[in-house]
Order: sequence, then C-alpha cells, then structure tokens
Amino acid sequence: MIWSMIWRQTDFRQTDYLFTPRGYLRMLKIGLTGGIATGKSYVLSVLSELGCEVIDADSMAHRAIEPGRPAYFDIIDHFGRDILNEDGSINRAALGAVVFTNKSARERLNEIVHPRVYEAQVEWFDQVALRDAAAIAVVDAALMIETGSYRRFDKVIVVYCDPELQIRRLTERNGFTREQAQARISAQMPSEEKLKYADYSIDTSNGFEDTRRQVEKIYEELRALQAATPSLPL
Repeated sequence: MIWSMIWRQTDFRQTDYLFTPRGYLRMLKIGLTGGIATGKSYVLSVLSELGCEVIDADSMAHRAIEPGRPAYFDIIDHFGRDILNEDGSINRAALGAVVFTNKSARERLNEIVHPRVYEAQVEWFDQVALRDAAAIAVVDAALMIETGSYRRFDKVIVVYCDPELQIRRLTERNGFTREQAQARISAQMPSEEKLKYADYSIDTSNGFEDTRRQVEKIYEELRALQAATPSLPL
C-alpha cells in the first residue's frame, strides 16, 4: 500500500508530517530572507549543494505575473499598459521603477502577487514532502518578515552584510546609481530590524569562503534539530 496522505497543521509554522508505513516523518520548513544584494542567492545555492530542497520566491512571483495568469490582468488593471513589453509580457524593470518610488503602489503590487506566491509555496511544500518526508525545505523570500509570512516556517535565516558593501554590490550588479541603489534598499525593512526575527543569521561581508562556513554550520544545526525531534510512531 502506498501512503501519500499529508496531514497539515492549521498553523503553517507547525511542521507537516508525511504518514508512511514507518510512522510520521518530519520535514523542516526554513525561511531564508534578507535585503536586496545581501547574498541570499549564494546562501541558497550552498544550502542546495548541501542537500536541502530549495526554491526562490521571486521565481514563483515571476510565474505568477506571466501573461494569461490572474495576477497579470490585475497588474495591468491597476498600473496600466505602459509597463508592458512589445510582446505583452510585463516589463519588470518598468514596474519596479514605479513601485520602488511609490509606497502605495508597492503595497498594491504585493497585495496582488503575494497570495498567488503563497499558494505556490503550499503546493511546493506538499511536493517536497511526498518526495522526501525528512527534507529540509528552504524558501528564499525577500519580504517574508514584512508580509508576516515568516510565521509559516519552523526557522528563519536572515542574510545581511555591511551597508556600504550592499550598495556597491547593487550598483555593480544592476548598473544603478548610488541613489537608485539606496532607494531600493530603503524600500525594504532595514537589516537590523530583520535580524530581530532571525533564528539564525549569516553575515556575507567577508566573502564566499567565510559565508560558506556559516552556512555549513547552520545546516549541521538544522540536521541536528531535525534528528532531535522524534517522529510519531504508528
């Protein structure tokens, strides 16, 4: 008999279990967050290399606004057709230029996109649990603290770096002026505020090797946490 029934707690921050012939097996849900250009993508890549199941919420958001999807039409209704490319797709740079300088516009965009991203995350967690009930599943989402979605996770990792380094990374990576980079950083919650919500933190200021050591240490702690939490026997 194949067992594939997932029992989901009412609170997403409580752990899901997969019911199998061996009992209920545990999956850890980890939220990874931090400001723009702080190094989250590198941290996520190391966690994936170490064996975690990972996904970037930005990729979910990009899919949510593809032509033909509900969020696509909601965005056009609110922001107009000036943000479209010639092929009808949404020009994310044009949309970003609007929302990063207008708080109410940014909040409206989040209201449109975030519920669709949440639905996609629920489906992804279910798929991961079916593949590996003892997985460490990591979602990289820049705004999980601002939106309150951090509560859905068992643990939260906050990535940060020196503020001047953050500006330099953003100007070099995206070709922004210092003022443009600062505007995008200021549009998000400051790192020092995000760190108040962290179960673990990673400072990427000192390069890849130092960052990797921090990630590996946290990964081992997560594995130990998972092993110390008993499964539910049949």
